[in-house]
Amino acid sequence: MSTHEHDSDPELLARLRALPSERSLPDDGWARLSARLPAREPQAVAAPADNVVALPLRPQRRWWLPVGAALAASLAVYAVAPWRHAQPQAPAPSALQQQAAAMTEQYQQAVASLPDGRAPEWQPALHELDASAAQIRAALAQDPRAPHLLGQLKRTYALRLELTRQAAYAAESGLTT
Repeated sequence: MSTHEHDSDPELLARLRALPSERSLPDDGWARLSARLPAREPQAVAAPADNVVALPLRPQRRWWLPVGAALAASLAVYAVAPWRHAQPQAPAPSALQQQAAAMTEQYQQAVASLPDGRAPEWQPALHELDASAAQIRAALAQDPRAPHLLGQLKRTYALRLELTRQAAYAAESGLTT
């Protein structure tokens, strides 16, 4: 039966138009419905046939219980693991880092032995060389196997010492640039 056969039935169309557009549910509708439903009773297992064994109904398997327990156990192990609480030890300085540290110490001793040259016109260049040396030391800390950084640090310290000597000489002699 198709819906096209009923499209031309005037009696059916008139009955459909007579239906109310909306219906409201009674206030006690759910209570009346639940009272009309039969009470639930445990289902009895049917008597088995000759060669059929009836198994009791199993509750639905809860796969998430073992997964959740395993996850909780792994989080607990991670939280109390001894390797998590151990303080990270800094790696031993490389040979290049040891050379850079010795070079820095020698440079600081050499600067301290020079007379105090406080010529203001030399200060920006001296500060820039100090900042460059700090950047080279930081780069050497990140890449301790870069010999070119040690060479750059040596050139920067040599230039800084020479500039400090010139500034001290200019301050002693009263020369200005």
